[in-house]
Amino acid sequence: MAERNATHHQQQQQPQRISRTNRTAAPALVFLQKIQSHAPNTTHLLAFLILFFVSASILLLLTGITLTATIFGFIFFMPLIIVSSPVWFPICALLFLAAAGILSACGFGVAVVAGSTWMYRYFRGMQPPGSDRVDSARTRIYDTASHVKDYAIEYGGYLQSKVKDAAPGA
Repeated sequence: MAERNATHHQQQQQPQRISRTNRTAAPALVFLQKIQSHAPNTTHLLAFLILFFVSASILLLLTGITLTATIFGFIFFMPLIIVSSPVWFPICALLFLAAAGILSACGFGVAVVAGSTWMYRYFRGMQPPGSDRVDSARTRIYDTASHVKDYAIEYGGYLQSKVKDAAPGA
């Protein structure tokens, strides 16, 4: 009995010795122990496989029944579809245009709300995403406009002197 307790005590101390000597391996050992404790046994694995195959078989059977019913429905209702097709096309076209109009109006509405929200946050100084790019573009436009203005003043004075040289009385 004492030998068994001594052996059990040595087995408990061995992981502690490993964790003291190699501290980087300790988390890996703990992780592996947790995985092994939660690993499914063969009974659970077999039950899962049986459940998977039964579910897959039922879904395959329902798919076959649906496909067969669809084909028989087309065969049975094809004369009615052919006879009433002059009515179906205008109705479908009208429904398509109405749906496209509603969806595009909703999309434009969302875009307007998003843009308005962004502008409100920008003018309030809340720094929405992309505001730094707008600020840099604004400074570039201002710098370019001031350069063009300076150039126009300089070039305008040059042209004014040339006009006086060409026509001294003008």
